[in-house]
Amino acid sequence: MGMIYLDNNATTKTDEEVVQAMMPYLLENYGNPSSIYKIGRETRKAIEESRETVAKILNCDSSEIYFTSGGSESDNTAIKGIAYQYIKKGNHIITSKIEHPAVLETCKQLEKEGFEVSYIGVDENGIINLEELKNAIKDTTTLITIMFANNEIGTIQPIKEIGEIAKEHNIIFHTDAVQAVGNMRIDVQDLHIDSLSLSAHKFYGPKGIGALYVRKGVLFQRLIDGGHQERNKRAGTENIAGIVGLAKALELAYQNLDEHNEKIKSLKDYYINQVKEKIPYIKINGDLERRLPRK
Repeated sequence: MGMIYLDNNATTKTDEEVVQAMMPYLLENYGNPSSIYKIGRETRKAIEESRETVAKILNCDSSEIYFTSGGSESDNTAIKGIAYQYIKKGNHIITSKIEHPAVLETCKQLEKEGFEVSYIGVDENGIINLEELKNAIKDTTTLITIMFANNEIGTIQPIKEIGEIAKEHNIIFHTDAVQAVGNMRIDVQDLHIDSLSLSAHKFYGPKGIGALYVRKGVLFQRLIDGGHQERNKRAGTENIAGIVGLAKALELAYQNLDEHNEKIKSLKDYYINQVKEKIPYIKINGDLERRLPRK
């Protein structure tokens, strides 16, 4: 009997079309994108075309997309990079108690460095209280970082409302959208998101590659020193095949998003109904409506 895998929230199998898109950049077009000769220019073109693809899906400019090694690096870069950049303005950060460790551990490290962090609680459905968020804001608050969708129970936070609160108070808003990107449509302009993290392996792309969106005008310090890659914000020779794979996987995810989510929702509803019928006194964690999968 073959294995039945039921943990796509942890990681997904790389799509065959994604693998095929990556192969030329592993075997043939392997030039260093920083080089000036043809084989390097070809890989540079592939990176910029991939950047355009990601930007189009998020509704932002390609210059606002930075490629990273994954969600954890994107979260670290956004949170630390912004915190360090605006330290003269203030040292207070607001996050939630249910964030992924990539956010929580980063905030704990910043606390050791003298930053102040407020950890907002959630209700019984895993949703933050917007009034608590407002009350946590101080004159020294420079960053709000709240995840888009929870990595354990799929609960979706009121992202647009959080973005509006941040904008009203002139605070930068970052969201860890690793579980959301590829599973629902996200418009960073409409949602007032200033920075967003994503990771390819959550939507049938390769592991070890992610991206960070940072709105124009929002400054952040680089964490990796070295060359001038990623517009001098992330040193290191680019993972060309991974970048191409990320863009292809994201493109495929959004081509089939509605059909895919309808299928997953029907399976989820069937499973929940069966469990309710056969197991007494159960409690389902999280909001039953405001959770993934969503369009």
